[in-house]
Amino acid sequence: MDIAPVIDSTLLKADATREDIVNLCREAVELSFAAVCVNPVRLETAVSALLGSNVAPCTVIAFPLGAVSPEDKAREAERVLEIGAREIDMVANIGAVKDREWAVVAEEIRQVARKVEDAGGILKVIVETALLTRQELEQICYLARDEGADYIKTSTGFSTRGVSLEDVRLIKGFVGDDIKIKASGGIREYRFALQLLEAGANRLGVSSARNLLKDSV
Repeated sequence: MDIAPVIDSTLLKADATREDIVNLCREAVELSFAAVCVNPVRLETAVSALLGSNVAPCTVIAFPLGAVSPEDKAREAERVLEIGAREIDMVANIGAVKDREWAVVAEEIRQVARKVEDAGGILKVIVETALLTRQELEQICYLARDEGADYIKTSTGFSTRGVSLEDVRLIKGFVGDDIKIKASGGIREYRFALQLLEAGANRLGVSSARNLLKDSV
């Protein structure tokens, strides 16, 4: 199975250089990945390197903690869309989820989703499954679906663990095909990638994509 078209090739390390980003983008174009996901400060480099290709420039906002206001997230979304982001991965306010402040969570998704929709882009809401109970995950999945997100993304890759098969199965059970799923965090083996797709994932966030594909041979 060719999984390259569903891979978001990702480089979110603090020490990533412009050269690193350019090389990542060239690889993504060569291998026909879905997107390249970089930090906002490297977005302009990625947009330039991907110009004329079918690979989408993607960036993150409120990353990796999600601990900013809905208004700040909306402003950050507006800025990166102006730079040229076609996809945004936004970290949800996990503290608000824990406090059951669902109105806050709904508002941040709604505000950012409007900005992204107006720009013709794609919004993925990162829910950090490692930190949530089943009930919390269920509720935020419903909010992401109802407030206009295109994807639920499982993990930042910066928390206590990455994605599990159970995460994807739970999300799929909660929302079915109403919203797509991006699995991310710790996807290093081709077999695991296939299992995630079979469980219901539509995209894979991968930080060593070429190595993952080599594992398929």
